[in-house]
Formats: sequence, structure tokens, C-alpha cells
Amino acid sequence: MGRALDASAERAVALQLWTIRDAMASGVDEALGRVKAAGFSAVEVAPLSPGVTPKDLAECLDRHGLAVASIHGDLPTAANIGQWEEVVRVYRCTKIIWHGWPRDPRFDSLAGVRELAEAYEGAGAIARDRGLRFGIHNHWWEFDPVEGTWPIRIFNERLHPDIFCQLDVYWARTAGVDPADALQELMPRLGSLHWKNGPAVHGEPMTALGQGTIEIPRIHRLLAHPVDWVIELDECATDPLEAARQGRLYLESLRDASGQADPRPS
Repeated sequence: MGRALDASAERAVALQLWTIRDAMASGVDEALGRVKAAGFSAVEVAPLSPGVTPKDLAECLDRHGLAVASIHGDLPTAANIGQWEEVVRVYRCTKIIWHGWPRDPRFDSLAGVRELAEAYEGAGAIARDRGLRFGIHNHWWEFDPVEGTWPIRIFNERLHPDIFCQLDVYWARTAGVDPADALQELMPRLGSLHWKNGPAVHGEPMTALGQGTIEIPRIHRLLAHPVDWVIELDECATDPLEAARQGRLYLESLRDASGQADPRPS
């Protein structure tokens, strides 16, 4: 159950399925058929629509030849790790990522941020004990300074080195931070990138890569080691899958021009 990453998928630019959540709600199989037709061979799983189980999704992914690169979900705890292990088994993917939504009120204070770091450290230990790779995804509030420092910097300083960062370059820019600066600071912990583009303004729709304010080629040049590449559009004024398809072609052209053979870690 669930398709393992093969050699071609290891080179893949994955689509975060939150991008097509409306289409998924109308029909998972048809939506995933369109994902395959758009040239994607891998996806990042998002929280599922009501009535859809991981087994349902995995069967559809298999039918369309789509691999799972990583899984977004709740923070691993002693109470839910059994559910996580079942999800990992079904999708045949051991890379799990705390999606980080919604904003936790503990981001309001330095003490709260440190408490969150402890929670993330505990989640990482629980995942590690089960042979899972655990990472954290950011929104803009991880870059909103708390008593003069970014919360994500505190996480970077305090967390076990096995806990990786999935840097969302768009939300960093939305917070007023140069994504290139964030990338360089987080590079040793970087395991995945969420590629997005657009105006980087709250409430404004995102665009295909290469059409917004994010300097994608500059960020690409700064990468010091291969990481997962994931395209996501949270909101889009045009067809989100078509914008994602254009983004995939854009990223692949950057990769091919640079001679980088594999965006993913081995």
C-alpha cells in the first residue's frame, strides 16, 4: 500500500496536496489523475478531506503512479504516535512534518517559544524512537521577532540536529525577512523547501514560480546540499494546478541549468 519513492521520484519536484484541496474534496481519484497529467510523480500529503482515509488516498496514489515524498500532520505525541505509524506504513514514507497551523499563542512570549521548543524536541524524540524523520514547517509567525529574536532561531539553537526544517520561503518573505538570509542561517538543518511565489502580502493570491517577488534563482544558488523540493499554492487567482505545473517546469529548468542532478537527499 502506497508507492515507495523510486529513482525517478527521488528527482521529483513534489506537489503539496493542499494546493488542490478543493478538487480533492470533489473527487480524490480525478484530482490525482490531473496531478499525474500535469507531470508530477510525487506529492506531499496534507490533512485529508472528511470521509477520505489514508488507505483511500494511498490506493488512488498507487493507481496514478504517484509517490509520497513527505507527510504533513499533527505534532507527534505519545497519544497519537500509533496513528502516525499506521499512516507511515500506508504511505510507505517515513518523513513526517508538523504543519504548524494554526498559530500557537505561545509565540507571544519568549518563555512560550522556549516551551514550544521543548514540545518540538519531545515530538522529535518520539518520532526518532520509531525510526521516523521529523521536521517542522514554518509560517510567518516563526519570523515575527519575540523580544528581539526570531522564534525559528530559538528552535534552530535548541532542537536536536535530527529535526529538520522545511523552510517556506514565501512566508519568510511575508514576515519581512529575506528568504535567502533565512536559508543561510537554517542551512545545516534544512531538509525541505516549500517553493512559492507572489506578492508576499497577507490576503493576496499566490502566483506561479518566477512571477512574484521571491528571488527563486538566488535562493536556488545558495543551496549547499540537496533537499526536498515541494511546490504549494495556498491561494491562487488562476487554476492552482496549472500554476503548480508551470512552477515545476521552472524549478526543473533551474536544476538542469545548474547541473544539479537531484533535489532530494539520498
